[in-house]
Amino acid sequence: MRHLRDQKTTTSIALLITSDTRTLDEDETGQAAIELLESEGHKIICRDIMPNDPQKITHWLMESIEGKARVIITSGGTGIGKVDVTVDSATRLFDKEITGFGEHFRRLSYDEVGIPGLISRAAAGVSGKKLIFCLPGSKEAVKMALTEIILPGLGHMLWELDRR
Repeated sequence: MRHLRDQKTTTSIALLITSDTRTLDEDETGQAAIELLESEGHKIICRDIMPNDPQKITHWLMESIEGKARVIITSGGTGIGKVDVTVDSATRLFDKEITGFGEHFRRLSYDEVGIPGLISRAAAGVSGKKLIFCLPGSKEAVKMALTEIILPGLGHMLWELDRR
């Protein structure tokens, strides 16, 4: 039985890829995300790529939170290495964390890749009226997060965010 609040919606999205090696031209992960999002009718209003620099990432996120996109997606920087700073930058800006997102993502990742899936720090949260999702840099991980969690639940999440 479908939940009464399950609904299809389209929205505007800002996409950030954090990488010290990729350029926009060779960014297969970002391109895969755009293709999936646009195939569902969503509009990418901003797409950027930047190095793993916490100040630059935080600045980009703050501009996106103030901007027109309702949903902000980052890819990269969710691991446990020294250069993995995206999640740390984003979670400082969350008003509320959506803990179930990371938990479910890691469960799905474990089913796909085993133990390495458990060390992902993929996260989601709310800042103001914006949803923020921090995804790994792997193209397959981004596709899984979008198809299994974000796209099926986006209408309900935005509905919840907008209600009084």
